Amino acid sequence: MTAVVFSPSKKVMNVDEVQRKGYAIANTPTRLVLRSPHNAEETYLQNVTGVPMRVLSTSTFFEQKWLVTRVDATAVCPTPVVFTPEVITWYMPKHIDPLFSSDAFTMLEVYMGIDAKRLDTEEMAARNYSVLVTEAHIIVEIPVGAVGGYFKSHIQDDQYFVTYTIEPMLELLWIEEVAHEDTSYKVLFPITTPPMARPPQVHTVPEQAVFVLELGTFNLDVELLNITFPTMVLTVAECNARGFNVQEQRSPDNTLKTFRMEVPFSDPVVRRAEQGVTTFTLQLIYGLVVFPEYAPFSHSAVVDAVLLDIVPPSVTGNCDQENFHITVDYRNQDPFFVVLVGKRLLNHELAQQYLTEGDADFTITLPFSSPDAVFELPCILSVHSSSVRSRLDVALLNPYNNMTIKYFSLACSFLKTLTECFSNGTMTALAVKVESAPGLNPGQLTLSDPACGPTYSDDRFAYFHFTVNSCGTTRKFINNVMLYENEISLPDELEVKLNATVSSEEEYQLKVSCYYVANTTRTLAFLTRPRDHEPFVETGTGRLMVRMRLAQDASYNTFHQEEDYPVVRYLRQPLHFEVELTTSSDPKVALVLDHCWATLNEDRDSRPRWNLIINGCENPGDPYRVVFHPVVADARVHFPPHVKRFEVYMFSFAEDAGEPSGQVFVHCDVVICDASSPSGGPCSGQCVNQDNPKRGWSCFMLFRPWQTITELIASLSLNRTTTCQRPL
Repeated sequence: MTAVVFSPSKKVMNVDEVQRKGYAIANTPTRLVLRSPHNAEETYLQNVTGVPMRVLSTSTFFEQKWLVTRVDATAVCPTPVVFTPEVITWYMPKHIDPLFSSDAFTMLEVYMGIDAKRLDTEEMAARNYSVLVTEAHIIVEIPVGAVGGYFKSHIQDDQYFVTYTIEPMLELLWIEEVAHEDTSYKVLFPITTPPMARPPQVHTVPEQAVFVLELGTFNLDVELLNITFPTMVLTVAECNARGFNVQEQRSPDNTLKTFRMEVPFSDPVVRRAEQGVTTFTLQLIYGLVVFPEYAPFSHSAVVDAVLLDIVPPSVTGNCDQENFHITVDYRNQDPFFVVLVGKRLLNHELAQQYLTEGDADFTITLPFSSPDAVFELPCILSVHSSSVRSRLDVALLNPYNNMTIKYFSLACSFLKTLTECFSNGTMTALAVKVESAPGLNPGQLTLSDPACGPTYSDDRFAYFHFTVNSCGTTRKFINNVMLYENEISLPDELEVKLNATVSSEEEYQLKVSCYYVANTTRTLAFLTRPRDHEPFVETGTGRLMVRMRLAQDASYNTFHQEEDYPVVRYLRQPLHFEVELTTSSDPKVALVLDHCWATLNEDRDSRPRWNLIINGCENPGDPYRVVFHPVVADARVHFPPHVKRFEVYMFSFAEDAGEPSGQVFVHCDVVICDASSPSGGPCSGQCVNQDNPKRGWSCFMLFRPWQTITELIASLSLNRTTTCQRPL
């Protein structure tokens, strides 16, 4: 390679001169490479179909012995780009004159790429790139900010600007019809938009007693260094230590950022003025820097807030039989707060389930057993009610600093049966986890017998179901009341562990009791603390049933049914009665016949009256005395002390005229006694012919079933029972 001639000036240079002028030139046996700066003196502009293009045209000579070789080469680079704030448009002539020897050609291929990499159709569509081939041009459009390019921050005169840079590529392949030669043309064209002004904006979010400011938007190469207030300059770390909560927030596509800050009205950097209304003013200067150049700039802002006569939100509440109802009235303000119900924020899911909105308020309705409520120890003993005390706490919080705006607590007693007694000798009890024992696991509670745990339990409740003669249940008699008692508590070793995590004075103890009075069954539950022994009382009801039946004979195997009546009996014929306590499974209680007598009508206190059994014994004045029959256990009778049998000979009352009456009524008072606690009175036992010898009995409950018999037609009310459902 001996010389290079530049056209159209015909300027000739040797290789050394070319290289000194800044060109790069080299060759291989098959290739010549010449690289030139865009603004080199030997390049020139040529208008190609209205598009100015920079052209470099050369002829390079290679000399050999007896031979000189000339290689002509032309390079063309486009320059026109049109910018708008949204789109970059690049125009490429379709017929690049310096590269063509004639106007007759066929364009075979057109490809676009980014950073020297071809893109397929799908990739271009995803990036919103477009390539349009017209008669004269190939037009490329690229959205400002599209994938493949990048933004850069710039500072000019303390003002913030941004540019967008991207390097598109075009590959063209055509064939000239005269020369029948294929020509491949590739151009990589870096494009940078002119600087675009992006002055930062300070947006404020109205809040109660706090400025919330957002500064932006910026590219990711901008950082906030400090903030200048009228009286001080604080770094970002110092602002956060002061409670201003400075945060960097990024856009969803992670290309832009803003800076957020909260300044309470009460901070000394805020100026306050009162002239009819209260005005709060905050002046500040943001100190920022662009990396990696470390180019500093600033932005000043002044924000004001005017407070009118603001009525703070109010919270009220009430309870019905099942639920708490909490109403929040936010008066003349928008509800800027978040709601904490118990220990949970009122999120969208909870609001859909429990919240009802009004014009300027909303109401939260929660069941008393909700996990958001807590159970309390009661302070007042009440033996006439059955209830559980539950409390719901509600707080209105500032969502930015979690400060409490309003706090409200509502505690109510809900009428619920926690303990029940049943006439078949079973008891149920529901133990609840109270606030004073936060470490309690209800599933670990037991009855007096540690082997008797709950039938069901979760993290708030434990349910027990047991019989009165099991699980350590005790029984005692107090006057005319028989009392069954048990206790729900933690085993001793678990109680020690619980007390190790809470106050040593706290202890969980639930005493459950059932007692029976005349015609009434009641239940009690006492939840106590060792210090004050203030009991939580829970009452319920149960049933005891006694029936009297007429047997067909002395075997007491078959009884008259309701459809058998009227039953005909003649004077002096025996009537075989059986009286039975039907619903108890306690083997330690017994039924005793106290008094039985006959009358002419249903009124038990009517006259005339004839005594059959007096104080548990036969009437000594009756010429045909009652006969007591023993009772033994069999397939039907499981508890003989629960059954009494006696025999009466049929008789009649004489009317005033001396004629016998058509019917008589028989009434009996029965007593339920405790075999293990001797006592006087009717519980001392039956008299002659009774199935149990005389022994001590404690009186428990009095029933008055009644039946009727007649001289010729016995009208006996079958299966009539007396139940104990009336409350004390």
